[in-house]
Amino acid sequence: MKHSSLASVSATRERLAELGLSTKKSLGQHFLIDDGVVGKILRLAALQPGSEVLEVGPGIGTLTEALLSEHVQLTAVELDSSLHAGLARHYPSLNLIAGDALAPETIASLQNLAPPIMVANLPYAVAATIILEYFQVLPSLQTATVMVQREVAERIAAQPGSKAYGAYTVKLGLLAKTVEQFGVSPQCFYPPPRVDSAVIRLERTRPYNELLATASMLADAAFFQRRKTIKNSMQAYLEGVGRGTVPCLTKEWDKEPSPAPQVSELLAAAQIDPTCRGETLSSEEFLNLAHIIS
Repeated sequence: MKHSSLASVSATRERLAELGLSTKKSLGQHFLIDDGVVGKILRLAALQPGSEVLEVGPGIGTLTEALLSEHVQLTAVELDSSLHAGLARHYPSLNLIAGDALAPETIASLQNLAPPIMVANLPYAVAATIILEYFQVLPSLQTATVMVQREVAERIAAQPGSKAYGAYTVKLGLLAKTVEQFGVSPQCFYPPPRVDSAVIRLERTRPYNELLATASMLADAAFFQRRKTIKNSMQAYLEGVGRGTVPCLTKEWDKEPSPAPQVSELLAAAQIDPTCRGETLSSEEFLNLAHIIS
């Protein structure tokens, strides 16, 4: 069964020629040409007829066509204006949002639409940002099945103590969990990117709120100076770029030249060794820190 008529080099070239276009390196455009991968994405997304689905970066419509064949209500966000007319002509049922996926006006539109599902071959340069941002600002979003650079998938699914584990892993881990993923070769794209890719499915675990925002800030603080101890990294962050972000830790700064006493007390209350590094703490431990100071 063919999932997308565009999932081949010849069909992709033909569609680009029809539109009078070529690939744009500035937009990170690498078009999916492997129909088997398209089918695996659909199976991983597990869509139901009538589902409201969001696609970011539809390009010429390779995945778009396959998604619409699942009889879903599809909204797509596309930045490249030269692709808009072709998408509208070939996919009249598509609700197309023209613009930057991270622009405030786009976010506002998506908040109004409230899509529960995202399925996308994301633009690699902004893929990690889009995933975290959308889980934070779109309360409706429950699952995301997305193509990303392999290194991004590794960061998302990393475990505490591993090289790929960082503040990003913690912040996304507060909101969602990885349930499945598979690798994708560069040869599955036209033109082939210089990196390996992966499709990963994420499922929301909790809504974003002020407590999670505090936990996310604490993760930034813990990884601010990754090679230093968690105590020293958090101190440096709260004295610099994060100054004033946690009032209960900074309210005495007019009297205290450093937040060191407050940081030490926080770590002690959470029974965290102040000489450990942030990479050893799980998302749940950062959430516990946030509970202590809330």
